[in-house]
Amino acid sequence: MSMLAFTTPWLLWGLIAIPILWLLLRAIPPAPIRRRFPAVALLLGLTDEDRQADKTPWWLLLLRALAVAAAIIGFAGPILNPENRAAGTGPLLIVLDGGWADARDWPGRLDKANTLLAEAGRAGRTVAVIRLTDLPQAVSFQDAEAWAGRLAAMEPQPFSPQGYENWVKILPSDRFDSYWLSDGLDHSGRDALLTALQAKGNLTALLSPRPVFALRPAVFEDGKISLTAARLPGDAADLDVIARGPDPSGIDRELARSPLHFDANAPDAKVTLDLPPELRNRVNRFEILGQRSAGAVSLTDDSLKRRKIAVIGGTPDREGLPLLQPTYYLRQALTPVADLLEGGLSDVIPANPDVIILADIAKLTPQESDSLLEWVNKGGLLLRFAGPRLAASEVSRVDEDPLMPVRLREGGRSVGGAMSWGEPKTLAPFPENSPFHGLTVPDDVTVTEQVLAQPDPDLAERTIAALTDGTPLVTRKVIGAGQVVLVHVTANAEWSSLPLSGLFVQMLERLAVSTKPAQPDAQDLAGLTWVPQKIMDGYGVERDAGEIAGVAGEDLGKAISAGPNPTLPAGLYASTDRKVALNVISAKTQITAATWPAGTVIEGIETVKAQALKGILLTAAMLMLALDVLAALWVSGRIGGLARSAAVLLALMAPYDARAQIPDDVKAIEATRGVVLGYVQTGDAGVDAVSEAGMRGLSDQLWLRTSVEPEAPMGIDLEQDDLAFYAFLYWPITPNQPIPSTAAYAKLNRFLRTGGMIMFDTRDGDIAGFSGDSTPEGQMLQLLASGLDIPPLEPMPQDHVLTRSFYLLQDFPGRYAGGAVWVEASDPAAEQTEGMPFRNLNDGVTPVIIGSADWASAWAIDPDGVPMFPVGRGYAGEDQREISYRFGINVIMHVLTGNYKSDQVHVPALLERLGE
Repeated sequence: MSMLAFTTPWLLWGLIAIPILWLLLRAIPPAPIRRRFPAVALLLGLTDEDRQADKTPWWLLLLRALAVAAAIIGFAGPILNPENRAAGTGPLLIVLDGGWADARDWPGRLDKANTLLAEAGRAGRTVAVIRLTDLPQAVSFQDAEAWAGRLAAMEPQPFSPQGYENWVKILPSDRFDSYWLSDGLDHSGRDALLTALQAKGNLTALLSPRPVFALRPAVFEDGKISLTAARLPGDAADLDVIARGPDPSGIDRELARSPLHFDANAPDAKVTLDLPPELRNRVNRFEILGQRSAGAVSLTDDSLKRRKIAVIGGTPDREGLPLLQPTYYLRQALTPVADLLEGGLSDVIPANPDVIILADIAKLTPQESDSLLEWVNKGGLLLRFAGPRLAASEVSRVDEDPLMPVRLREGGRSVGGAMSWGEPKTLAPFPENSPFHGLTVPDDVTVTEQVLAQPDPDLAERTIAALTDGTPLVTRKVIGAGQVVLVHVTANAEWSSLPLSGLFVQMLERLAVSTKPAQPDAQDLAGLTWVPQKIMDGYGVERDAGEIAGVAGEDLGKAISAGPNPTLPAGLYASTDRKVALNVISAKTQITAATWPAGTVIEGIETVKAQALKGILLTAAMLMLALDVLAALWVSGRIGGLARSAAVLLALMAPYDARAQIPDDVKAIEATRGVVLGYVQTGDAGVDAVSEAGMRGLSDQLWLRTSVEPEAPMGIDLEQDDLAFYAFLYWPITPNQPIPSTAAYAKLNRFLRTGGMIMFDTRDGDIAGFSGDSTPEGQMLQLLASGLDIPPLEPMPQDHVLTRSFYLLQDFPGRYAGGAVWVEASDPAAEQTEGMPFRNLNDGVTPVIIGSADWASAWAIDPDGVPMFPVGRGYAGEDQREISYRFGINVIMHVLTGNYKSDQVHVPALLERLGE
């Protein structure tokens, strides 16, 4: 319920004086009543020095009383919806969980924390803010103002809070009160910190009413994808799960969608997706629609993708015994986890399989060899197994066969038999450079016969598995983008017991021939270094991992079971040809509600913004006083008629620059009165408001610093408005803005060709870079730009005219800094003139500027001229805002002056000619 408070309530005693003002408010008499009497003509010209006032009309007295009352109440400082919180004393600790579950309403949590900071600042309390996903560090109580900038820079992390016991150890010894903005979940070790905070002082828990949803990793079962979502028990809920991945053109899109229903009080809900193999292999993530959280996203890896594998055997079935078939054990190992293709080489190569397995096939026709070699060069994996035919052939004896990794010796090698010396050979531990490194070699795996490799300089490098006596067992060679692997024993148990062991399946997985249909464990990943390719933030948005160092497979396996942490963020990790997803939610993760001990005050995090009513009431008082003046003049007969009074009132209330406007042409008239900065309307009211405020802030800076005096900025509807009146358009990119029509694209291309400039801003802080592969904004930019006539682009060179059109600049930040800014590519033949520090680049105006710095937010000001959004931290952030303003001024001066600054490169030549 709305509440009202006053900053200076004692002023309300002035309301008692209103009745006393009754006599004072009778200052102006009413108009005299006119009576026609002929004899009065004798009195014309006489002046009555003594006048008496009749009583003032009651409605005029009421108007004056209301005006005085509004002024008194206004000066008392009324505030609507004030925080009704008992003022505390002493230090205040604000605790944020800061994990993935906080992302669902993170802005609301920051608003609540800022409200607490403001209250503490007014009460003179020192404050400390901790985020439990950070590494524990000393808790330092400071002034509330010192935390405002740091709080704005905090973001939720893609993992759960950890290390509660370490926070307990470093809490200050003095007493303090605590406000815990909880995510509502029970995390391991939380009770210890809860008890410690209660012992220090009053503890208040702030909880969000929004439900928490999480998505467990996808499982491939019975030819279908099974997904399980978790939540805290509550009312029945209906959501949607979507599968995303690249379409044939490489653009990330929604590939499938299925409804997800939670029964009342049910903690879990399950959904099944039946996708064709081609579509299933494209999926790279599942997410719960509408849930902006890393916990509601499940990345996919090789466990979901079933490879197309062609298995081709060299010898027929002997005596009808399937166990003697050369491909029997291969098919048994691969059928549950791969799609097997049947036929000969000429049949399967056009199907473009991922892997081709040749079991004891020695000779190939020239046509088969050429086709197979071309397929391998393009990235295929050719896996060959030895056998009697290969041992008896002349393949790769003198010269190395292109489709063999090594040269072979004549015949084969037999050990452990009646006609040979020695016992059957066992496998040696796998070397570190082998994809099998870390796998445990069973003692019962032995080799009795094999084909031998010829000693060559490259043999050691190409050997990835060997016997205990050093004889190569598996060799590999890279050909183009693909590779050829030879197992020097048969694919059945004729020469070795390897196909009978679990090691055989693990080796196929390590070679990326097959995939494991479930989550890998630490043993599956051991011995390899896994390098992150994509990592997620707390909102579930993927970005390139950059130069993050690789991690040991044992550590990655533990994180897959226990969850990510600050040193192992959620994302996609790769080693050789394998990929493993580390998701925020594992298959074993349970969602449990947090409990609070007796005595804990529990509140909601919703904040109703307090609104000061002082300005409204004082404005109302001024308007009523203006009405009083008009009413008094009318009552005294000095203004003839009510219509005239209304006209005078409208004249007083109208702004000084009010202009008669023709509705149909008003926008064109306003746009041609002067320089107008335009911004493209996206359909998102919040983004459009920031764009308008940003253009207004930049316009003010142009007024203050340059001779350019822009008019008020305007929002542009690409479908309806004429672009010919504008020289500059700011275009913020949002994921859901509509694609322009063909007519709109025609106007935009005409605008670009006739000297206009468009500044595209993805506002994502260069998370994805210019490619835009990882953010919805970057992908939308690709779609929008596909219909525009944009010239070749390049990152802005240091001697571009935009770096000196008004200010000398080297950086071009907005609310974010460090991102690339792309402009029209310069002429590669441009050369630097002698004596000048820059080349003659971009002799005209670049038609587009593309970046991700969120410039409008850095420029935006509210109606009072105060910046609307924080930039950076402290004074450094204000320096960044200043550089951002300077870049904006450079852009507008470049648009208006064209190649003026660029032409200065010709000054030495002009002076030389004048001297002649």
